[in-house]
Amino acid sequence: MDVSARERRNQTARVISAVESGQRVVLTVHGRLVADIVPRHSRSERRSRELLLADLAEIGRLARELGVESEASDFDACLSTDDMFA
Repeated sequence: MDVSARERRNQTARVISAVESGQRVVLTVHGRLVADIVPRHSRSERRSRELLLADLAEIGRLARELGVESEASDFDACLSTDDMFA
């Protein structure tokens, strides 16, 4: 579904309804494609912190067993496990 900025403003409820039903909406300005409005994906599963850490430990064990090495700085995004659940 393509909508102009004016249509989006005048028909907000219809656009939201389309997105809620799973449709991708393309926003246009003067006929130019400027943005995609897409449905949010909901999580199908929420894992506890304990299960997540256990999985990560298992991945680390398998990596060591297979001789896979990587620099920790490759993965440093300044996040903690608390940030994963925010």
